[in-house]
Amino acid sequence: MIQKLPDFTFVTYEDLCNKINEIIERDNLLVKVKLEKDAILPERKSEGAVGYDVCSNEDIWISPGNCWPIKTGICLELPEGYECQIRPRSGLSLKKITVNNSPGSIDCDFRGELKVILINHSLENFYVEKGMRIAQLVFSRVLNTALIKVKKLNKTKRGNKGFGSTGL
Repeated sequence: MIQKLPDFTFVTYEDLCNKINEIIERDNLLVKVKLEKDAILPERKSEGAVGYDVCSNEDIWISPGNCWPIKTGICLELPEGYECQIRPRSGLSLKKITVNNSPGSIDCDFRGELKVILINHSLENFYVEKGMRIAQLVFSRVLNTALIKVKKLNKTKRGNKGFGSTGL
């Protein structure tokens, strides 16, 4: 992808190279991953995939209507300003097995083992086998946001209408 450089003047060719390297480093995220015993490194299964498939690091049954935090054996070190979202896999969702708190957010200062809270919406017991792909990890930037307390908000045509007010 071609990116427009910000407006600024370069003094030397070295300055230009340094600025290009800054842009490359900024636009490519490097995440450190620590794997517990027998854990599988998450991976993208196609060139265009957004999510990295994450696998279970344990065998467990989930009964209908119940949820359970599934061990992955994965610990991450995210750079400041980034998060990792745990999202469902469509193949499991078709079987009525999904991530309960979707998307779950992993903060940049968390260093513990990632656990995926799966819920069984089916009418049958579901067996999670060690090594089974159970969710996907999606990485994204987090805006540094300042919340400002005010007494009034600007009016819009929609106003305070919610829950289906824009159509089904």
